[in-house]
Amino acid sequence: MCPLKILTWNTHGSYLYYLSQAPHEFYVLSKPGRPAGYGGRCGPIPWGANVHDLPADRVRSQQFDCIVFQDDDQYEKDQYELLSATQRSLPRIYIEHDPPREHPTDTIHPVDDPNVLLVHVTHFNKLMWDNGSTPTTVIEHGVRLPKGVAYGGELARGLSIINNLRQRGRRLGADIYTRASETVPLDLIGMDSSSMGGVGEIAHPDLPAFAARYRFLFNPIRYTSLGLSVIEAMMIGLPVVALATTEMVTVIENGENGFIDTNAEALNMYMQELVRNPALARHLGANAQRRARERFGIERFAADWNAAFRQVAGIGAPGHGPRPI
Repeated sequence: MCPLKILTWNTHGSYLYYLSQAPHEFYVLSKPGRPAGYGGRCGPIPWGANVHDLPADRVRSQQFDCIVFQDDDQYEKDQYELLSATQRSLPRIYIEHDPPREHPTDTIHPVDDPNVLLVHVTHFNKLMWDNGSTPTTVIEHGVRLPKGVAYGGELARGLSIINNLRQRGRRLGADIYTRASETVPLDLIGMDSSSMGGVGEIAHPDLPAFAARYRFLFNPIRYTSLGLSVIEAMMIGLPVVALATTEMVTVIENGENGFIDTNAEALNMYMQELVRNPALARHLGANAQRRARERFGIERFAADWNAAFRQVAGIGAPGHGPRPI
């Protein structure tokens, strides 16, 4: 399979980085000032040579093999304002990063088109959305194992990694984090974390070494997709303490590679025990790392995406366009 020329957006920088491990050429839209969603090839992420910055006003003059949308505005507005009619007729994929927000079970997905492949990042997301007539598949996350980073756990503290937690509120567990931090030593990192007494934002390449010093990862999120930060933490050997909601219940086994519960007070007790017991944290973290390597390896992720690109491009299969999965 020859490398495809794929147009996409920088919606989630770390996800785009892992997606670009697939053997294709990625052209990422940018606008002056690099506003949210149009950052192109930007930031401290170590982009490969196959990731190209593409100013939005040059899109129509380019040739692509596939379009990959990653949020509603890109599909509903940019598709018609920035792309030509010919480009809109190309094979198209929509990556759905989240579960439905308006109603957990009855929300109709904005993409309802048999000629688009809808890719969910978790089985929970696919289950909850009403996907209509759109063919769907699930490609679970994949992350790279960072080189030269090993779990230390020397800090008898937990770490939470959430962007804009104060602004995103209850859905992301701002209240749960705040209450837990009153009895458990916790640090918060991410965008605007300083507004909640947090450490601030840590550049993605520096995050593994930073996180490896902590005893465990605390994920207070009530309702969202499975965060890459959870998988990245597991990959370096941190045990995870989290609410038993959404896809998390298929990733964390209670007492095996971390702790999950819907009782926030029980989670506080588990975290206090991990603060006291570094040997337990190391044991759980080793199991977490094993699970992450088995389920979320970058090789499997890249292979799954390569298969999806082959499918929509009609390569190696009769006919053209996506097939229901």
